[in-house]
Amino acid sequence: MEKTKRPWGTYEILLDDNNCKVKKIDIKPGENPSYQMHFKREEKWVIVSGSGILKLNDIKTEVQEGDVIEIPIESKHTIINTGKTSLIFIEVQLGTYFGEDDIVRLEDKYGRS
Repeated sequence: MEKTKRPWGTYEILLDDNNCKVKKIDIKPGENPSYQMHFKREEKWVIVSGSGILKLNDIKTEVQEGDVIEIPIESKHTIINTGKTSLIFIEVQLGTYFGEDDIVRLEDKYGRS
């Protein structure tokens, strides 16, 4: 699978189907994707390796390998890699639409809108 680069790391699409999309997400140490939400999908994350801080609707929680995280539709979310190695998780998107244009960025340290 081809990796897509982002300022915070990379992702690979493992499955892209009509009813779900599955990605492997790799976040570099000290980095995090934007604090964002989606109108048309929910997400389930399984932390495969590494550790970090999940920020879900302004509540911060420590996460580590083996944790399963549910991101309900329209919930604000990000994850920060607080470790010294990659934070890797599998993201399963469920909903009616999985396009990148359903990302509403609320905060982004890389200046993306």
